[in-house]
Amino acid sequence: MLTSNGYVLDERRLGELSVVPERERRDRPRLRERLQRDGYLYLTGLLDPEEVLAFRRYYFGLIGSVTERATYRKVLFGQIVPGAEYAAFCTQPGLKGWFEWFLGGDPFLHKRKIIRQTAPGENGIGTATQAHYDLVYLRGGSDQVLSAWIPLGECPVSRGGLTYLERSHHRVLADEASERLKRPAASMTADLPGLAEEYDANWLVTDYAAGDVVIHTAHTIHAALDNVSTGMRLSTDIRYQRADDAVDARWQNHWHDRDGL
Repeated sequence: MLTSNGYVLDERRLGELSVVPERERRDRPRLRERLQRDGYLYLTGLLDPEEVLAFRRYYFGLIGSVTERATYRKVLFGQIVPGAEYAAFCTQPGLKGWFEWFLGGDPFLHKRKIIRQTAPGENGIGTATQAHYDLVYLRGGSDQVLSAWIPLGECPVSRGGLTYLERSHHRVLADEASERLKRPAASMTADLPGLAEEYDANWLVTDYAAGDVVIHTAHTIHAALDNVSTGMRLSTDIRYQRADDAVDARWQNHWHDRDGL
């Protein structure tokens, strides 16, 4: 049984995230067609798993066994997020180089990026990332921003990985274009089962491994599952776009302790 913020997902509304096959990995036109069709690119093994696991060890080496929320946020926002190790991870050649190749120009990394952890058993509204699409937070720049969700370690479905609402970007694009949909900078809902019915679509899930990356458009609806495993779920969200496109200036500062997660 899969849940998100305590809501039980309907098994009849579940599907499998589609992996980009090896034969398409270096075919840029095919990848762009796939992204336009599906709203995401699931690239298994894009990064070196050892580099991913090394960063995970670095993170938990600083966080340690901290349980007090104020102390945790001080370490996260004061040391890790603005630190050189995180910057190096987000700009490693296998990641930045991929965006440069795919975008066909100089890539620009948004400075406002975040690391998220979810402990086993955490649940209730607000624990897992609620359903949303990224454009509602990025109105001040290009709508061609691409997000990369990266599991920092093994992340089977039970550990609370990201889930995507199948081809939801087509409806979002149409609603945005017709101005029928003017959402504030907030999540759509925590009720994933209800949203699946509204969109007549499945939530796509999979077991992620260290080294996997999912690229998604700013219009693709996604959310996170609850962590019902025995291990810590750790991931990061970063965003790249072409450097010559308009940039949302609000996203050019690091997250701070005063900001919500």
